[in-house]
Amino acid sequence: MRILLFDIDGTLVRTGGAGKIAMEAGLRAAFGVADVLDTVPYSGRTDPDIGRELLAVHGIDPNSANLQILTQAYLDRLPDSLVANPGHVLPGVAELLEALRGRSDVHLGLLTGNVRAGAEKKLGHYGLWDVFGPVGGFGDDRHDRDDVARIALESATSHFGRPVNPQDVWVIGDTPLDVRCARAIGANVVAVATGWHSIKELRENRPDETAEDLSDTEWALTVLLGRR
Repeated sequence: MRILLFDIDGTLVRTGGAGKIAMEAGLRAAFGVADVLDTVPYSGRTDPDIGRELLAVHGIDPNSANLQILTQAYLDRLPDSLVANPGHVLPGVAELLEALRGRSDVHLGLLTGNVRAGAEKKLGHYGLWDVFGPVGGFGDDRHDRDDVARIALESATSHFGRPVNPQDVWVIGDTPLDVRCARAIGANVVAVATGWHSIKELRENRPDETAEDLSDTEWALTVLLGRR
């Protein structure tokens, strides 16, 4: 059984900045922040990690209660933000998922920094949420991306009722942090340059495979299904 764990933002979809805009709108509404400082990096991080830093840099105690308030304010605004800030499914993603879904030897899951509810809203907006099974890890589970990967591996063990060989797991992502979290669990990793990082930068982090995007379906199937 191959377990394929996909990142969302910059790997499956580009949302036109809808997530960042919704998060910052939530910060303004929930905490009365007039001017949001554009100093917090988002790429590859978990929503809770981003949220805590946003609170801290605006002088708000990043405790669990305030983080929960910010997260709910973000989730409340995300659907409208997705409509107002048009994005798209990235090249080759729909074709690859269609080729993989329904196979008895493949389980499609998510490994993302998004909280689960945010992941469902984003992927649901693009008609992709129902493609993925129960195995995976989300930002709700842990603040650190490596720990999210560990949760994903634990969820695979629980789902299948037996230990999972990490070499049967592929992480597909678009950031150096995706590469790092895959290595944290001993998994393989494909890095795609469809996010904010160049293919040169991704290769410097030594993923197993790199690609400009996922438009070459046959190549992706060969890599992910181990047909070599």
